[in-house]
Amino acid sequence: MNDPNGMVYYEGEYHLFYQYYPDSTVWGPMHWGHAISEDLVHWEHLPIALFPDEHGLIFSGSAVVDWDNTTGFGVEGNPPLVAIFSYHDMEGERSGRDDYQTQGIAYSNDKGRSWTKYEGNPVIGNPGVRDFRDPKVIWHKDSKQWIMAVAALDHLKFYGSPNLKDWTYLSEFGKELGSHDGVWECPDLFPMKSDNGKEYWVLIENMNPGNPNGGSGTQYFIGQFDGVQFTVDEQFMKLLAHEDAIVPEGVVFESFENGYENWTIEGDAFGESTANGSLGSQMEVSGFTGKRLANSFVGGDQATGKIKSKPFTVSNKAINFLIGGGNHRGRTYISLLIDGNVVRQTEGKNSEQLLWTGWDVTAYIGQEAQIEIVDQYEGSWGHILIDEITFADQVASAARSGSVWLDAGRDNYAGVTWSDVPESDGRRIFLGWLSNWSYAQVVPTEKWRSAMTIPWSLSINHVDGIPRLVGEPIKELERLAADEWKIVEDIAKVPESGIYEIKGTSAQLDGFSISLSNSVDEQVVFSYKDGNFSFDRSKSGDTSFSPDFAGIPTTERISKNDVVSMHAYIDHSSIEIFLDNGQNVFTELFFPSSLYTEIEIKGLSELKIRELNNIWRQ
Repeated sequence: MNDPNGMVYYEGEYHLFYQYYPDSTVWGPMHWGHAISEDLVHWEHLPIALFPDEHGLIFSGSAVVDWDNTTGFGVEGNPPLVAIFSYHDMEGERSGRDDYQTQGIAYSNDKGRSWTKYEGNPVIGNPGVRDFRDPKVIWHKDSKQWIMAVAALDHLKFYGSPNLKDWTYLSEFGKELGSHDGVWECPDLFPMKSDNGKEYWVLIENMNPGNPNGGSGTQYFIGQFDGVQFTVDEQFMKLLAHEDAIVPEGVVFESFENGYENWTIEGDAFGESTANGSLGSQMEVSGFTGKRLANSFVGGDQATGKIKSKPFTVSNKAINFLIGGGNHRGRTYISLLIDGNVVRQTEGKNSEQLLWTGWDVTAYIGQEAQIEIVDQYEGSWGHILIDEITFADQVASAARSGSVWLDAGRDNYAGVTWSDVPESDGRRIFLGWLSNWSYAQVVPTEKWRSAMTIPWSLSINHVDGIPRLVGEPIKELERLAADEWKIVEDIAKVPESGIYEIKGTSAQLDGFSISLSNSVDEQVVFSYKDGNFSFDRSKSGDTSFSPDFAGIPTTERISKNDVVSMHAYIDHSSIEIFLDNGQNVFTELFFPSSLYTEIEIKGLSELKIRELNNIWRQ
């Protein structure tokens, strides 16, 4: 499973649909799986809701209650549930077309137990964008129309409709704002009052890759929406300040101006020589230096192959390069090989524009290495672009707009919120996918793969006059509380269930830490020091399945308060940490060889540790 989809509340039930391939634990032809809950804590699995059809696979989307029966799908005076989703035509992708993703709808008149697809699908055709997907639909009271926010490669497009069937293009947002280090996906749009009573609109935009700490992540914007356009709040814009490119001087290892004379070639993707720009039906390639570059579009997206450099000795702290092309983990990439093993790897961002990036290779100075450029993907964006490989003493980075992220951890993606939660409840409830596309398909699990985060209750708080989105665990999780237990001299034993929560505060702004460990010296450590939070899972257990898994993600503390508060939910292979009432959040996976059995806590006071009941065992 992956992205949460179609999250809607109706007649006492929270519906959670999700991206699902029933025949494997790796990604495949997408369906919508389905589960329901009365309390957001205990869930009941239902049969698959939506299956692929002649228009394509069923990608991500949303669902609404059509209270006024604007669609005409309702019966006997009851409003229908309407699902809005993306179709993905695999044959269109394989043939190299750009229009293989469209938007469709389906409806249910039995509380989501069965679904009928609209005979007029797709309701929105493709405007010529390869990544055109994941529609989020809301009812906009002021303009009296349905609004759709849909991701379009590197920005969002907004559409309006009176009936969910007939759509009109309204506007676009984001080409010049936020991070563009990956493909924009899974948007959300909703109004919300802040802590000072002012109403804002929140625009959530998931992106893969682009997370500052690696892989996929969730950025957001706060502003106003008038039924046509989204405008970023003036104060929030301070967080989106532009950052110039960093391109350190160095020694050019390969400019590709003289072809592939220093490379061995396999397959037919790269041809016999370098390219002078775009090839065949390829969109315009830009951003390369000189007259030529390595371009694996020689045989179109269907061609595969790789090129490998002659051996060289690593002599500088950084290897920098320009990169474009496809974002397919382990399929379209440039890598650094030491003793034949991949120690650094970078993919494109589904863009024909080459941008600067690089690797810190300080640890490999003095060792013999090779660079390999690989194209092993035959679908859309099945090519890689590389130019100007340079040895320098600082890692390069592309120019970018500032960005604001909902979760500083690496394992909260594609998160969106429930629609139609009653006004009497008043909450905006969020749920994400507890994984990261950098390694989601290779994590060391067997019978099932992936899960969702715990649900959050979102709010907007001001910090230094700037509105920020805040997430805290929902109150319903209190129903899981079991026994409390004590810490003796900063150490406690983990309950046999391995499921528990920790609450505490720290007035020691010079630092605190929490470590979980087992008898074979595997551990994870969360810490606060010098104004930054960090999570170290480099020794957490099995990290061998991906070079991107280990590491120490870090983020700056947002709150200005003198006391740091912490609330963590811990399971056998995950931790979700809420700092300062959700102003900073870390969501992280780990895979120890045996359950962590000991907790060591330093620098925290007012501690409360409680075992939690398993949601699946009553």
